[in-house]
Amino acid sequence: MLRMLTLKAELRNSNIKAEEIRKAGQIPAVFYGKKEASTPISIKNSDFLKVWKEAGESTVVTLETPEGAKESLIHDVDVDPVSGSPRHADFYVFEKGHKVEVSIPLEFTGVSSAVKDLGGTLVQVMHDLKVEAMPKDLPHSIAVDISSLMNFGDQILAKDIALPKGVELKVNHEEVVATVSAPREEKEEESAKIDLSSIEVEKKGKEEEDEKGAQNSSE
Repeated sequence: MLRMLTLKAELRNSNIKAEEIRKAGQIPAVFYGKKEASTPISIKNSDFLKVWKEAGESTVVTLETPEGAKESLIHDVDVDPVSGSPRHADFYVFEKGHKVEVSIPLEFTGVSSAVKDLGGTLVQVMHDLKVEAMPKDLPHSIAVDISSLMNFGDQILAKDIALPKGVELKVNHEEVVATVSAPREEKEEESAKIDLSSIEVEKKGKEEEDEKGAQNSSE
């Protein structure tokens, strides 16, 4: 579990163009929640990049605003398709004392003998897992030990994953998270032997037919 992360946010005049805010080294953003009105803010770009890299979208970020501290999750980030730089960010502020549902990234660890020794392929069916927890209990990622996958077809189900204390699974417990498939057998196709004599006979027969056809048409 990661430490609580903090970002200083300034209230933003929505009449100021976003491009001007970015040129000033800030990123335009907004926070909102069930009991929070949508509020435009701006955050220092370098600070946001650092926190976003560490928090992702599953770790609590405390916004320090003129209206007080707001515990939130980075809900959405608009990224420039060319430069990859964030252009805008949404923060979801949750109610204090209430649990939240979040999809946590899965981190596959360990070694599967079915993969290492038998040449199988690890199939990651799920890449994140929806869970519910108090914000303070949310993990940054959830480890999935694949060492139990010893034979082709072995599976790890959602119910098999060890969750941190206070974290509850919010998907079907029988959902397949990962499995191992057998390697495909590459059969060498034997090139068919070419019978040159039959080709010559066929070619000669065709030529005779063509000649016969030509004679009939001339008569």
